Amino acid sequence: MIEVVLDTETTGLSVAKGHRIIEIGCIELKNQIPTSKTFHSYLNPQRKVSEDAIKVHGYTDEFLADKKLFKDVADDFLNFIENKKLIIHNAEFDISHINNELKLAGKKILDRKNVIDTLDLARDKYPGSQISLDALCKRFSIDNSRRKFHTALIDCELLSKVYINLIDQKEPKLDFVTEEIKNLQTSKKIDYCKKIIEPTSEEYESHKIFIKKSLKRNV
Repeated sequence: MIEVVLDTETTGLSVAKGHRIIEIGCIELKNQIPTSKTFHSYLNPQRKVSEDAIKVHGYTDEFLADKKLFKDVADDFLNFIENKKLIIHNAEFDISHINNELKLAGKKILDRKNVIDTLDLARDKYPGSQISLDALCKRFSIDNSRRKFHTALIDCELLSKVYINLIDQKEPKLDFVTEEIKNLQTSKKIDYCKKIIEPTSEEYESHKIFIKKSLKRNV
């Protein structure tokens, strides 16, 4: 099963107020285990970053000025997530921003049915409890000391561990079944041999002597 943990950072909270994405991060999971495949890009939002947003992620207008536009990375992003389930914390926020960017780039928007929202999973599992990413890391004893700011790839890394705990898959499933084993399992007949080694007459005699001298009668 292939999934993608996804996170974005933005210039502000509201798409309706014209806020844009400034960072996208994705980590691919196979059977809940991160693979070596990631997608990451900083983006020029073509507008100012709000002061409140800078306090969250630390990305300034000056830092983003020379970065690519979303339309320049849209195809690479869509290719990376194609036919994969998306794992997002507070998916409503991220998907609304991503679909806004896709519309502006003239691309097909994402289907929300293909998204698992870990915020919903946490709300169902721990009703009435704190369910922010930091709170869930604390609950599951996940080290989030590197999270000085909200940054996409670090948040994806943390969320991948939180997700495993939320679905009660504390240890990711390991797929160690090789093609050779699969072929054996699907074959109609498995041939094997069992070799029987008979002891020699000298070994028989040595065994009798050992039992007579070394073992007590009650044994």
